Amino acid sequence: MADINLKEVTLIVGVVTACYWNSLFCGFVFDDVSAILDNKDLHPSTPLKTLFQNDFWGTPMSEVTGVVGRAELLSSIFFLAAFLSYTKSKGPDNSILWTPIALTVFLVAVATLCKEQGITVVGICCVYEVFIAQGYTLPLLCTTAGQFLRGKGSIPFSMLQTLIKLIVLMFSTLLLVVIRVQVIQSQLPVFTRFDNPAAVSPTPTRQLTFNYLLPVNAWLLLNPSELCCDWTMGTIPLIESLLDIRNLATFTFFCFLGALGVFSLRYPGDSSKTVLMALCLMVLPFIPASNLFFPVGFVVAERVLYVPSMGFCILVAHGWQKISNKSVLKKLSWVCLSVVILTHALKTLHRNWDWESEYTLFMSALKVNKNNAKLWNNVGHALENEKNFEKALKYFLQATHVQPDDIGAHMNVGRTYKNLNRTKEAEESYMMAKSLMPQIIPGKKYAARIAPNHLNVYINLANLIRANESRLEEADQLYRQAISMRPDFKQAYISRGELLLKMNKPLKAKEAYLKALELDRNNADLWYNLAIVHIELKEPNEALKNFNHALELNPKHKLALFNSAILMQESGEVKLRPEARKRLLSYVNEEPRDANGYFNLGMLAMDDKKDTEAEIWMKKAIKLQTDFRSALFNLALLYSQTAKELKALPILEELLRYYPDHIKGLILKGDILMNQKKDILGAKKCFEKILELDPSNVQGKHNLCVVYFEEKDLLKAERCLVETLALAPHEEYIQRHLSIVRDKISSSSFAEQSIFPAGKTSGVEGDKIPTESVKEIVSESRPTQIIKTGDNKSQSKSNKQLGKNTDKETPHKTTKDIKEIEKKRVAALKRLEEIERILNGE
Repeated sequence: MADINLKEVTLIVGVVTACYWNSLFCGFVFDDVSAILDNKDLHPSTPLKTLFQNDFWGTPMSEVTGVVGRAELLSSIFFLAAFLSYTKSKGPDNSILWTPIALTVFLVAVATLCKEQGITVVGICCVYEVFIAQGYTLPLLCTTAGQFLRGKGSIPFSMLQTLIKLIVLMFSTLLLVVIRVQVIQSQLPVFTRFDNPAAVSPTPTRQLTFNYLLPVNAWLLLNPSELCCDWTMGTIPLIESLLDIRNLATFTFFCFLGALGVFSLRYPGDSSKTVLMALCLMVLPFIPASNLFFPVGFVVAERVLYVPSMGFCILVAHGWQKISNKSVLKKLSWVCLSVVILTHALKTLHRNWDWESEYTLFMSALKVNKNNAKLWNNVGHALENEKNFEKALKYFLQATHVQPDDIGAHMNVGRTYKNLNRTKEAEESYMMAKSLMPQIIPGKKYAARIAPNHLNVYINLANLIRANESRLEEADQLYRQAISMRPDFKQAYISRGELLLKMNKPLKAKEAYLKALELDRNNADLWYNLAIVHIELKEPNEALKNFNHALELNPKHKLALFNSAILMQESGEVKLRPEARKRLLSYVNEEPRDANGYFNLGMLAMDDKKDTEAEIWMKKAIKLQTDFRSALFNLALLYSQTAKELKALPILEELLRYYPDHIKGLILKGDILMNQKKDILGAKKCFEKILELDPSNVQGKHNLCVVYFEEKDLLKAERCLVETLALAPHEEYIQRHLSIVRDKISSSSFAEQSIFPAGKTSGVEGDKIPTESVKEIVSESRPTQIIKTGDNKSQSKSNKQLGKNTDKETPHKTTKDIKEIEKKRVAALKRLEEIERILNGE
């Protein structure tokens, strides 16, 4: 090998840095999102062993996994390292050095783990050993083999050593292949006709197209001016006839490749050896992506040309060296080289900006290729992520025009219509996508003929129509249809479980979630949803167990932290409160802008009689959400219970400014005005407002009766109490108060003395307004919810939280109940009239 000096290294590093410095300002785009941002294998809590069980995307390698499963650049590094290690395996006198060979085998394994094509370095090592290290040519090998077979000679010792080295390499390669096959459970990747149309085409279309792709890739190496991030679907039209003019490119390519092959194998010399190694680097690493042995999930992919480009660069450099050695062409060769480097550097700088965002990337691709529906879809996705649904819809619709049978494009149109609240058009688009699904063929696995994400059309359609309460059974049928097509379709079980809960079928929902857990027991969201089911089944202990399981898998699962803490708090078990507090503190650490966490910490503190701490948490909640109904009321309640009633008044004013119909707030305000401020008129307005909102509110009605008494209007107070008693005939304190008023009315000496204890409007003899049920917690407007699924593109979460509202509204009364109350009220009024006549001596 030629020595490399520091000057050359510095020059190369400088050129590369200058070409790619602007790429540092670009974001994660395209496959980066799935491979990096959404890859669970990169989470700190994921066991290291899963890196060897899953592919580059974090998907188990036993599932429908593509060839594009590893990082090409990383593989290329270990690819070169393995080859360089092997070049040092030849010792003095042609002896074998085993340490470099062992290192080579290890590096081959690492290169293969990064990208499957890394294993092809073994073929390059074999070619190097035979034709470079040992100096054989193809004619010499044929002559030696012929003499041995005719019994006229023996195998040279050097050749035996070569065979030993090659056998070790081949055996190691075979072992790697066996391991790889075991990992994918002997299943080849599954692709649809949208990924690689030629793969499902008949003869001779398939063969003609696959062969034409070879000169297409060669042209990308020679002239990388029109680059595209995605070459699937209709990017390159199929070659369906021998008369297609593009077949000339295929013929020319094979003629040129054959000429180089003959030159490199037939003739000795450094030039032929250089050409041979260049060809090996170009051809062998490309074989896994050539569709020769198995179909791949793309038509053309620039990334698979990383290693072949090394061989191409060697070929170009060798040709340039040949030309520059001729004095006549020396200056011209340097000028041409400078122009090539400069133009390619500028092109690279310009191309880097295309990768700034997903929108710029896919728009640049559309300039190259407008026949790829996937590109139109991806531009739509980029706009959709920016909430620009109107513009995104135009690109999704264009995708359906370019590829009318693209199921994914119709799904995207449907989802966008839904986001625009155009449900009718959304359903029509989903139905169109559904109609394009392959029909079930008896005896054939459905999953083998369709991309799994296309089955999401059933999920999305069901999610859409279940908004209509009358179509819940229809939605359930769609979920069951998806499950029948693919029994391991985890998302269908999850979505169906959510629907069954909505249909008030918690036992069936439980079955659906348990089935999903059989497919994925490490999914924290599933354990969380199962916990919600147990809450619906009134099984809080089981719910807490499942919340805990979710937190074991994901200690920072925010909804599990929050809702398990609420469950512990509501259990009433004092021993669980410290853990509930710990989880709520973890929750606010994860969600510092969510007022609910601080509010519930305040509720815990109130339960523990830690008034100062409760006040701090409530104030934090209100600071984050100034109209937080529950926090405002409970802070006012806290003040009233700790002899700080006057501090409660401005809080109540704020509460009633946002929620003028807050009955318990009005009751508390009236109580404070009556007892602390001695503002009878203000208290009267509060109680009258309550009765405007809820005429049957016993507490408000009774307190208004107290106001009448304080105003010295005993007859009005009596009538009021009679009406109140009709609303609550079993309330002893109302009966007692009514008796006192009547006694006072019949007494000849009334009313400088107070019948009711001073400072108490809610009762007599120390009774107070019952405030034990007045606490509110966060779920006042947050019903129990599970982690929901949105329209797939991807699973989405609904951050609804569990809670129980203890500040319940007055239950809705039936017509029968209202009639009964009215009868009692009329009877009470008649009795009151009789009493008044008696008192008046009539």
